Amino acid sequence: MLWIPFTLAAAGFQVARNAAQRSLMTGAGPWGATLVRFLFGLPFSLVFVTAALLILPAAPKITAVTLGWAALGGLMQLGATAALLVAMQRSSFALGTAFQQSGLPFAAILGLLFFGDHLSLLGWGGVLLASAGLAALSWPRAGEAARDWSAAGLGTLSGFCFAISANAFRQSALALDPAHPIPAALITVAVVQAMQTAALTSWLALRDRRSLAAAVRSWRVSMGAGLFGALASAGWFIALALSPAGPVRAVGVVEMPIAALAGRRLFAERVTLLQWLAGGVTAVGVVLAALG
Repeated sequence: MLWIPFTLAAAGFQVARNAAQRSLMTGAGPWGATLVRFLFGLPFSLVFVTAALLILPAAPKITAVTLGWAALGGLMQLGATAALLVAMQRSSFALGTAFQQSGLPFAAILGLLFFGDHLSLLGWGGVLLASAGLAALSWPRAGEAARDWSAAGLGTLSGFCFAISANAFRQSALALDPAHPIPAALITVAVVQAMQTAALTSWLALRDRRSLAAAVRSWRVSMGAGLFGALASAGWFIALALSPAGPVRAVGVVEMPIAALAGRRLFAERVTLLQWLAGGVTAVGVVLAALG
């Protein structure tokens, strides 16, 4: 059950990172805001790698299998982050976070079909209940259907890509060093972020230098996003190295009430009574998934 506190910590840091990234959207755009979590998070991840290498008896060998899963997960995470930020911009910070959690059932199903990750009946019940709560939470509001549906579509796409990346990151860490999952997860974080930083920085340098420059100019906010992003990624990767992706994503739904409070405090957003009730149903599902 060690994966649960790492998941809870990761969810909290992820809300802080998303808030910092969202504040960069106006100047840097979705891809510039996406870049900061990797570019400014990489130095912190390298510090984590140093700590991991001090723990391990010997440096693990990075194989093609590790790199392949890391590349797939990193690519999916890039697209997922950009889609999530646009969904937040078109709806609200809290609902964008809720849309992102659509990756919960996808993560559990993909883990079962492709990697043999099995959940108990209680665990599957929790996943289904949490998914139902998420569907009710993200249902479009009257008068804003078109806008909300586009946000919901992008958020669902984000969730699906996050589900693929979660399973890919788990396989990458397990391929690196299954006997030492926590140090392996920290090393995998740095490998993935190095790939993402190189790919997205190069692409923006060629196609959108304005967004790249805006992200660098806002270095104070970007540095905060990078720090929180590195801490969140470390928590997620460690949890995924210790547990299948389905339960990790389920417990990670605790991010929603944190995001609702942050959205209200930072962006003056309101959450309706129906959304709070749906969030409560989702929370029950999270508890069941954790127990399962």
